[in-house]
Amino acid sequence: MSDHEEIEALVRAFVAAVSFRAGERPHYERIRELFVARGLLIRNSGDEPEISSLDEFIAPRQATLDAGELSEFEERELGGRTELWGSVAHRYSDYDKRGVLRGAPFSARGVILTQFVHTPAGWRMTSMAWDDKVT
Repeated sequence: MSDHEEIEALVRAFVAAVSFRAGERPHYERIRELFVARGLLIRNSGDEPEISSLDEFIAPRQATLDAGELSEFEERELGGRTELWGSVAHRYSDYDKRGVLRGAPFSARGVILTQFVHTPAGWRMTSMAWDDKVT
């Protein structure tokens, strides 16, 4: 698998980990396998960035799921491009998401910027920052 293919596979794996149909459960724990141990996830769609460690990102989503408030969620990469130099890389992704939260459908569209480093175990995400708008 080429570096570009491995990076694209990581993005697909992230999308698969957070997406689930009604009656199913997401695989949030797999997110830890995709990132370096101190990876960051940064939502910058509001007045102030929400900067989360892996655990800080997973915990509230798991709680919402466990409470029955989030009953389905799908995220899709609509297109992207990867820039690679040696053992570092960056991916720009156009994406959309949709789901059902507290019985109300929602959807949004935006961009995700993801950074990667090559490790002895292969490529891993170091940070993911996104901005999206409700559609």
